[in-house]
Amino acid sequence: MSYPQPTFSITLEGKDITSKIYPRLVSLTLTEERANAVDQLDITIDDSDGRVAIPATGAKITLKLGGPGFTANGGMVDKGTFIVDEVEHEGAPDTITLRARSAQMAKPIRVKKSRSFHAQTIDAIVNQIASDNKLTPRVGKIFIGKIVDHIDQTNESDIHFLNRLGKKFDAVATIKKDALLFLPIGEATNSKGQALPTITLHRRDGDKHRYHTANRDAYSGVRAQWHDPDDAKEKTELIGEDDNPKRLRHVYANQKDAEDAAKSEWHRIERGKATLQFTLALGRPDVSPMMGVQIPELKAPIGNAEWLIVKVTHSLSSQGLTTQLEMESKNNEKES
Repeated sequence: MSYPQPTFSITLEGKDITSKIYPRLVSLTLTEERANAVDQLDITIDDSDGRVAIPATGAKITLKLGGPGFTANGGMVDKGTFIVDEVEHEGAPDTITLRARSAQMAKPIRVKKSRSFHAQTIDAIVNQIASDNKLTPRVGKIFIGKIVDHIDQTNESDIHFLNRLGKKFDAVATIKKDALLFLPIGEATNSKGQALPTITLHRRDGDKHRYHTANRDAYSGVRAQWHDPDDAKEKTELIGEDDNPKRLRHVYANQKDAEDAAKSEWHRIERGKATLQFTLALGRPDVSPMMGVQIPELKAPIGNAEWLIVKVTHSLSSQGLTTQLEMESKNNEKES
């Protein structure tokens, strides 16, 4: 039986070096994560003849992956632009490994700053930060017009601040292809604001899978404290049941903030109760975090659930291209 051969394209500082890397490629790994704005690319090449120059840190790399059998149209998928920030040379046999991260993270969005936002909507906050960093904002519809009474950005980078804001509202804040995305977890949307499809996989697509669920010491709900200025007392909001609630450490400024924080944390707990790893024997470079997945041929309750991709790892070597999906249950996402 013959298997399809993956193709790839790599440029370094705008120069196509695919033909030079192809015969020397030992391995290529691309890791994409929902919870991390930084995608990471690792490339190891053979330097046993000593003829490969060690690339400089700061160099810009672009990557495309795909080929017939790996994408619907047989073409390659643009996986983005990366900046080399680590280089290793080791032997014997001699190899060069370069590690690159999303180019957008080299921008001022990583610079620490301090400021406050008072009585502003989430979309206004995201739009301002996007403008500061010359990015295109993409904000989920449920956040349009949603007011944040007050929040401080204190000696932290814009991306760290947005991740903190996202955690408060159960949203993902990330950068993809010069777009700043602030979307509710579970809303599969690309950098252009287009909806991503839920994909259906077959058991035969995978080399292996691992499903895990546990109820030991499971939280029954979430409690969040808030300060009531009218009677100078601290009060709590409960989402879920009171049998064994998780208690958030932060004391929120008002009842609504406490309720939002408790609801977001409860949704995270619910999604994380069941996880699934699925390794695709033939890689799928078109798959990315935040996409929905169904695998109906797996036994219940695995095959009955809709899964949400948290992390994708694409691995290319002489053995071919594989893709490992790490997912959490999407079925538990519901309003409390």
